[in-house]
Amino acid sequence: MAIQTLTFIFVGVSFVLYIGIAIWARAGTTEEFYIAGGEVPPIANGMATAADWMSAASFISMAGIISFVGRDGAVYLMGWTGGYVLLALLLAPYLRKFGKYTVPDFIGDRYYSDFARLVAVVSVLFVSFTYVAGQMRGVGIVFSRFLEVEITTGVLIGMAIVFFYAVLGGMKGITYTQVAQYCVLIFAFLVPAVFISILMTGNPIPQIGFGSTLVDNSNIYLLDKLDQLSIELGFAAYTVGNKSTIDVFFITAALMVGTAGLPHVIVRFFTVPTVRDARISAGYALVFIAILYTTAPALASFARVNLINTVNEAVYQDTPSWFKNWENTNLIAWVDKNQDGKIQYSSGNAFIGKPQFFDIRGSEGERKISNSPTSNKNELYIDRDIMVLANPEIANLPNWVIALVAAGGLAAALSTAAGLLLVISTSISHDLLKKMFLKNITDKQELFFARISAGFAIVIAGYFGIHPPGFVAQVVAFAFGLAASSFFPVIFMGIFSKSMNREGAISGMITGLSFTAGYIIYFKFMNPSANSLENWWFGISPEGIGTLGMVFNFIVAILVSRVTTAPPEKIKDMVDDLRIPRSGGTSQ
Repeated sequence: MAIQTLTFIFVGVSFVLYIGIAIWARAGTTEEFYIAGGEVPPIANGMATAADWMSAASFISMAGIISFVGRDGAVYLMGWTGGYVLLALLLAPYLRKFGKYTVPDFIGDRYYSDFARLVAVVSVLFVSFTYVAGQMRGVGIVFSRFLEVEITTGVLIGMAIVFFYAVLGGMKGITYTQVAQYCVLIFAFLVPAVFISILMTGNPIPQIGFGSTLVDNSNIYLLDKLDQLSIELGFAAYTVGNKSTIDVFFITAALMVGTAGLPHVIVRFFTVPTVRDARISAGYALVFIAILYTTAPALASFARVNLINTVNEAVYQDTPSWFKNWENTNLIAWVDKNQDGKIQYSSGNAFIGKPQFFDIRGSEGERKISNSPTSNKNELYIDRDIMVLANPEIANLPNWVIALVAAGGLAAALSTAAGLLLVISTSISHDLLKKMFLKNITDKQELFFARISAGFAIVIAGYFGIHPPGFVAQVVAFAFGLAASSFFPVIFMGIFSKSMNREGAISGMITGLSFTAGYIIYFKFMNPSANSLENWWFGISPEGIGTLGMVFNFIVAILVSRVTTAPPEKIKDMVDDLRIPRSGGTSQ
């Protein structure tokens, strides 16, 4: 059966399942819409949390980045997994004990200020819209390749699906939909990894195959082969990083503390009945997450070897169908610099900028581009975000595996997009309207505004998905940096410091968010040509600048709190109540 037919079947069945669950679990109250009624079992919440957290960045882009940059890609593995542990052990149980709907709710009450709540809402919107852009981009990429539509069309289809089950079901619908999405995405990620591991190393366990010898009778270890191929093509050795130590540290730290400050992950721990259940669900989620994260480095290495062996020095007209299929999605481009009809793949950019295609073909049948070629030998552009999706095709796996990966990529992107959109709608309907501007609205009216807000959020998210500021994982890294610089310090100090007051918290959030957003906007939008090591502050890239923003947040918050009025006694009692365990009751 053809790939496209199988993809329609797999994706269609999964969409019917998601919509069916949304109808079954539709929300009838604001509590069900915001936190699923607080009645989600720990194992289901753990699985939903894993799906929510393992976004398109984890499924589609992370292995792609590792595949291209080698050891430097480990910052994503270290940062995201370390951040989740930090969140689960340090912050989540206390926030669950607080027992409200949202992070701005906590900040507004803890810092006894509607203005603090407003700043938190602005931060939520900034972080969430940046994050959701990567998810919608991932949806568009999957649809464009496997359903043969434009990326824009793919994003619009994804918007329609997310709109249905996010607006109808709220957190209750999203939670149980994400349980199904986790099953789909993890199965889709593991099956090709197992297949390729057997084909390349003879070992069915990818994590072990990653450190095994190849089955081509060369007796060469996979990573040694990668180092050899990389050096031959002018790249740095795969197992040797290019990034400076300071940038690696700052990116890893930004991803860690950003994870611990992500509102759509934090709210997950509000959906279980007790604090004890929050801790248990965090443990389940870590296990579910580890299955994918320990597989990703192996899959990235397999993909890199197969890619180089397949395309380098290949005659364009003889390239496999997957190459031309991805070329038609605008995510692969080839410029024949030496007019020999062969693809030369080496280090450096093949041309200036991202490919801009003409509606004509070259002499070899390739799609013509308008970009000016560079002077190096490299003739090939490959979008990093395609590597996981293209990997089964490159490895000549059965068509049903390819279709399964497409369904998995959509599940990963849609699960996180739905969670983020719900956080956005909750921030507007609950934190802005209910808590600040329309305090007397009924539960039914608040639910109506929540659904309207979700609809507007989906439209904006779709726009950012069509016009993203970078690769999926890069976009997500920016979101984590923004979360690190805005939320983490005020949440941390809100729990563990009785002396932190509203003036300090507000000043810190504004400082951290403004600095980090300004740095990212300057280098990624205003002056991208200056986005290089020699122009960065202290050698810190935009992906890692959130750590410095967090430091500024802490410093400003502490200094301002020292010269302004101390928090009221009732706030100090609230902090004591959050931090001191009690026996019995639903808070445990």
